Amino acid sequence: MSHDENNQEHVMLPPPSLKGQKGRGAVSNLQGRFEVNVREAYDDGWEREEAEAAPWKTVVTDELCKSILSRNASPDLPFSVSLNPYRGCEHGCIYCFARPTHSYLGLSPGMDFESKIFAKVNAPEMLRRELAKPSYEPSSIALGVNTDAYQPCERERKLTRRVLEVLQECQHPVGLITKSSLIERDIDILSAMAVREQAGVAITLTTLDPAIARTLEPRAAAPARRLRTIRTLTDAGIPVAVSVAPIIPFVTEPDLERILEAVKEAGAVSAHYTVLRLPWEVAPLFHQWLQAHFPERAQRVMNRVREMRGGKDYDSTFGARMKGEGVWAELIRQRFKIATERLGLTGRGSRFHNMDASQFTRPLVVPPLGARAKAAADAGQMDLF
Repeated sequence: MSHDENNQEHVMLPPPSLKGQKGRGAVSNLQGRFEVNVREAYDDGWEREEAEAAPWKTVVTDELCKSILSRNASPDLPFSVSLNPYRGCEHGCIYCFARPTHSYLGLSPGMDFESKIFAKVNAPEMLRRELAKPSYEPSSIALGVNTDAYQPCERERKLTRRVLEVLQECQHPVGLITKSSLIERDIDILSAMAVREQAGVAITLTTLDPAIARTLEPRAAAPARRLRTIRTLTDAGIPVAVSVAPIIPFVTEPDLERILEAVKEAGAVSAHYTVLRLPWEVAPLFHQWLQAHFPERAQRVMNRVREMRGGKDYDSTFGARMKGEGVWAELIRQRFKIATERLGLTGRGSRFHNMDASQFTRPLVVPPLGARAKAAADAGQMDLF
């Protein structure tokens, strides 16, 4: 597989016999780009009957992080600071741009990404320490951008809720993006923060078709359930934006106007979109998914994707990577603009612009750095295993 993010046409595809596993997005456990030895499946003709693959079990591993806030200077993003309580995501969205990060752990961006989850168990404490620094200047924190902060293991771990408790205590603005109805659990915190213009939520809604959603994002909330979550949050006084992302030609793209009409009815105040992004290993994983679930239209889908990416699977150029370029990208832009203006979904909503950071107060209690966490910080990064 090519290591050039901008030139990913030449990728190793799996044997056409690969099938998706129920409840998982990836079709294979594709090797990461840093692997030295490449292994390729080969049918020698002896196995006449396909053995049923054992189901992949989710394993959540505790991790002590050395820092918790990530900063970026991307002109494509509406925030500069983000926090992710987890690495890997059990929702299993096949298009997830964060999948390649598992390669840095020596794991696969495929099945490993959605079954081997790492919980940053000291995230709330590290956040306190960060906010207490004299040099810290408050800016809206995007919570759960890389991987969903409300994925299934959050029910037991409650790291996201504890992070929110710290932010509420310090009156620090936060914006969340999720596909999970579990966010309703934290309405007590979010509604109180929203009154002070310190909280907003974006719900990602990719399609209204439950059959497509079951393979595209298999362990996320069903589309109808997400619409109910938008209504529940809105009724609690929490501003809700909707991310129609990603728009996939001939798969989710036909739903565009219907999605916007549905989220308006549910109470959303604004909407934004991105087109499909296929960086690094996401490209071959998505190719596999298309062949497994939409073989009859796979070539058409990829032809349109490449048309929006200058003939490549992906173009990471700032200004183009989120929306694409060319005739098809312009058509989507116009459709989205016309629909959002007609429906009144052009407000800024929860997208970090209107948050109030002026009331920020530093935490009164700052926990000492524990021995294990100190060792991790001194070493640069703790051994995950």
